[in-house]
Amino acid sequence: MPWTYLFRVKASGMLSIQRSIMLTLSLLVALFILGMWLMSSLNLGFAQGAMSELRQRQITDTFYANLGRINAHHHQMEQNTEDLARLGELYHRLYPSPGRFSAVQLRLSLKQTLADFPDAYGSAILYAPGAIGQAAFGMRAYRDVSEIRTESAGTDFHTRDWYKTIVRDLSEDGSLVRSYHWTSAYYKNDTGNAVISLSTLMHSDDGQPLGIAVTDWGTDEVVGLVSRVNVTPGTFSFLLDKENRNLSSLALAENVQRAQRLIESITSGKLQTLLPEKGPDSTRQQSASAMQQLKLTVDGEDYALFFSYTQAGMVFGIGVPQKEIDAVLTPMRDSNLRIVALIGSVLLLLSALILYMVGSTLRQLRTLYTDPLTGLPNRERLLVDLSATRAASLILLNIDDFKELNDFYGHQCGDHVIKLLAQALQRYLKLQPNGASRRLYRMPADELAIWIPGEHSDAHLQTKLDKLMTFVGELRIDWEGQNISLHVSMGLASTRLPDGSQLPAELLLPSANIALKQARLTQNSYLIYDPVHRARENYEYNLIWANKLRTALDEKRIVPFFQPIIDVRTGRILKFECLARMIDEAGEPISPAQFLPVAKKIRLYRYITRCMVEQCFARFADNHYEFSLNLSCEDLLDPQLCAEIIGRLQNSGMGDRVIFEILESEGIENYESVRLFIDKVKALGCRIAIDDFGTGYSNFEHLLRLNVDLIKIDGSLIRQLDTDPNAVTLTRGIVRFASELGMQTVAEFVHSSTIYDQVKTLGIDYAQGACIGMPAAALVTEINLR
Repeated sequence: MPWTYLFRVKASGMLSIQRSIMLTLSLLVALFILGMWLMSSLNLGFAQGAMSELRQRQITDTFYANLGRINAHHHQMEQNTEDLARLGELYHRLYPSPGRFSAVQLRLSLKQTLADFPDAYGSAILYAPGAIGQAAFGMRAYRDVSEIRTESAGTDFHTRDWYKTIVRDLSEDGSLVRSYHWTSAYYKNDTGNAVISLSTLMHSDDGQPLGIAVTDWGTDEVVGLVSRVNVTPGTFSFLLDKENRNLSSLALAENVQRAQRLIESITSGKLQTLLPEKGPDSTRQQSASAMQQLKLTVDGEDYALFFSYTQAGMVFGIGVPQKEIDAVLTPMRDSNLRIVALIGSVLLLLSALILYMVGSTLRQLRTLYTDPLTGLPNRERLLVDLSATRAASLILLNIDDFKELNDFYGHQCGDHVIKLLAQALQRYLKLQPNGASRRLYRMPADELAIWIPGEHSDAHLQTKLDKLMTFVGELRIDWEGQNISLHVSMGLASTRLPDGSQLPAELLLPSANIALKQARLTQNSYLIYDPVHRARENYEYNLIWANKLRTALDEKRIVPFFQPIIDVRTGRILKFECLARMIDEAGEPISPAQFLPVAKKIRLYRYITRCMVEQCFARFADNHYEFSLNLSCEDLLDPQLCAEIIGRLQNSGMGDRVIFEILESEGIENYESVRLFIDKVKALGCRIAIDDFGTGYSNFEHLLRLNVDLIKIDGSLIRQLDTDPNAVTLTRGIVRFASELGMQTVAEFVHSSTIYDQVKTLGIDYAQGACIGMPAAALVTEINLR
């Protein structure tokens, strides 16, 4: 109502004016209250939606993390079963007929295989009739209370229905590609335990089935594996086998009756019917099937079920009480009701409070999705955006040597670099075609992410990466008068894979991260994610061995083995080569080929070298033998490690008995640093040997520049001395060349007496190999030429 109208009313109408003013004020108050109520409701709805989405994502991430853990265990089971099958196939080739020695060997091998895979309850190798003799033949191993026991499998297992079913199912396609058969849970009478069995066929060299290799997974271990899920206090997890039997963390619940009702509700729900149908390649489809959700009500309480197929065709799921999911929203709802109730009585105070709460909520939401340093959307925002993405590419950019930059200039400089780089990239993206549609994100630490919508070819993406790499390389950042140049590594993942298939947008970030890690490991500027390279599997393999290696170093299970070296002229053992071995939990040595490549990738190689130097010096302190230690180029270029070695030589006085073998001879580039170390240790009496001589063209330069004392002739030549005249000629030339330079020679891989005679005839000074003695934990000083 216009105020001019109120003042034009006559004095006799004052009462009407007051009523009008009151009505106007009442309308204003009502509109204000309604506006506040609407604002409060909208704010509550938005906040509830955001919190519900975050809660749902937390549960989903937890589900997929545990599904991945179970699938990784399935993969380990399949790998172990494949190893059993290969063992059985090797046994068939070596011992085609039965015999006591072969059976004993099989028993020991089967027992060792089970000991190497502690997650398995039992294993077996079962040969069909005709594979080993006329009768069926097999051997089983299983874990007892305190030991691993083995027993014969009997001679009638091939007539059992379960055996025929497994062989039939695995032989249907007639190919030699390794396939697997998972059973449902069943009770095993001979061991008194319930298990799930995994089987695969063994084939002869001509492709005929020999029988099956079997790994048993105890249901107790299944329940233990499934139970390691933690979302809310009332969360439970379960695994349904192919017969809909339930293996669940509920088996450990205190309320047995309630747990039983939950189990019955899950099994009666027939969750398999709600998942995508299994195609011809069932394992691959099952492991890739999306998570499904289902509401379940038991004893009046609602549960949210999340479930999907595992790699083995079982159904893994978790159940979360709905009230615990909603618990995070309840305080917000109560607070909103109190606010609405107080609006009418304390209008001004409530208005101020609501405005404050709205502003605070908006600030919290901004903080939740915004990086405070750069003002860019952060990782959480990227995850939200990816969930709504169909076709796009994601570039993950990492600043090389950022830690050294922080250490040298300080963290303020690091923040300054990231902020200026982000600003430069924003300007760069805006200048690109369709730049307005591209988004830049700040990731944790020293990483940035670039989101590019749409599908693009690999060639187009490589062009973008090359231009981006050039742009960053030309950036110059000033910090307190210092000009800082940047180098970056990048990983790219696209929803359109190189083979034409599609990658889910949710996997863009982990896939780009894998590509980035591979680029850094292979010393490339960038890489585009391609599942053909099996980077994800290699990453998991490296992670497993990295953990094993760190544990072995912590538990001092990296030890030296000693291989004797014989003086060919006198026939006496005068030296030993010290070789690194990892001792597993069962006390068995592991070849360095298994762990040294991983050690180099994760920068633990120097710790292995340090461990070997310490133990070998202690081992040879009380005897007169010479000993050789292998040093890589990384070792020789590590100033701290070299200083420790020289200090130990000076304190021990053993320099005249130490030989350093330089490994990876073709990778030596920094001769000055390497020669500096050589000169220092030779001044203390040490000698230098070049390992694997004869395998490349650069070795002769090493001999002339590194002041070498011994040449170790590579085994690829020595092994052929009795069959290849060219190998004899090359070896004779190396011996003559060494003699003229005043160097001694050592023959590696002398595996037979015939080779040893050739070595002696050629005038080689020393020899080592299987003919003389294999590496062992103890010093073998007796000669036993074989």
